[in-house]
Amino acid sequence: MSLPDFAIEARNLVKTYPATKTTAEMQALKGIDLQIPRGSIFGLLGPNGAGKSTFINILAGLTKKTSGTVTIWDRDIDQRPRDARAAIGVVPQEISADPFFTPYESLEVQAGMYGVPPKERRTMELLTALGLGDKAKAYVRQLSGGMKRRLMVAKAMTHNPPVLILDEPTAGVDVELRRQLWNFVVDLNRKGVTIVLTTHYLEEAQELCDTIAIVNRGQVVACEPTGDLLKRLDTRTVVITSNAPLTEVPILKGFEGKLRKDGSLAVAFKTGETGVEQVLAAVRAAGVGIKDLATEDPSLEDVFLSLTYGDPTAERPTGT
Repeated sequence: MSLPDFAIEARNLVKTYPATKTTAEMQALKGIDLQIPRGSIFGLLGPNGAGKSTFINILAGLTKKTSGTVTIWDRDIDQRPRDARAAIGVVPQEISADPFFTPYESLEVQAGMYGVPPKERRTMELLTALGLGDKAKAYVRQLSGGMKRRLMVAKAMTHNPPVLILDEPTAGVDVELRRQLWNFVVDLNRKGVTIVLTTHYLEEAQELCDTIAIVNRGQVVACEPTGDLLKRLDTRTVVITSNAPLTEVPILKGFEGKLRKDGSLAVAFKTGETGVEQVLAAVRAAGVGIKDLATEDPSLEDVFLSLTYGDPTAERPTGT
């Protein structure tokens, strides 16, 4: 049997929550179309309330869609719900593990729920890979928050699914544990596991993801390879350190500058209309002496803000 081109495919996916006595009808997903390539690390980004969690819950079988079609590993979630759910492992935002079980027992129970025969279980292999081998017999309640989150990843992989969904997996995890987790995830991907990632840390998504979809108000506003997405903004920024500290933004002819917290002056410009020399000329004409300068290309955060809030310089609210 040939492998599918897309690990997950959604067509015109709609989810409407009916009105209640206290709330009006709400359409969380408004005709989502997504094709997640097999073998990719796929980023699913969006502001709070954009519909990401609703989409993931539909994939996990926790929420019923209103209309549209979804397949996971070529298995329709309506026609083959058990097979579809068996093809994914989901690591939710919330940590849910019995505090009176050990990590070893938690994984054994999870494997049993998926019908994995005892001889085929990889309990110690998974715990060791995620840095929990020495905690296998400790109670879950004794683990740190970062350890519990890694345990959630191990639980999601007990049945060896071809697709792993990570919903904010590094929230509350320190830098070292985050690095260990990503090393494990990248290694899984190299072995053929498709990774679907939501994260607050846009720099992580930019570094890790092959393809990124941005969802806003229940609709997909962009879905492209990461490199193509970063080229959407035809802007660059010149960052100037002046000879004397700046206390206010100078008036620049044809440009708008902004002072950064370190006292440098940032001037954005459209690459299709002008260049760095014109920016520097305007800065000098405003009487600003140039001690040092650097240029910055648009980041994923700039693109994200532009697509979701309309202003790449806007302050990003917490939660993406």
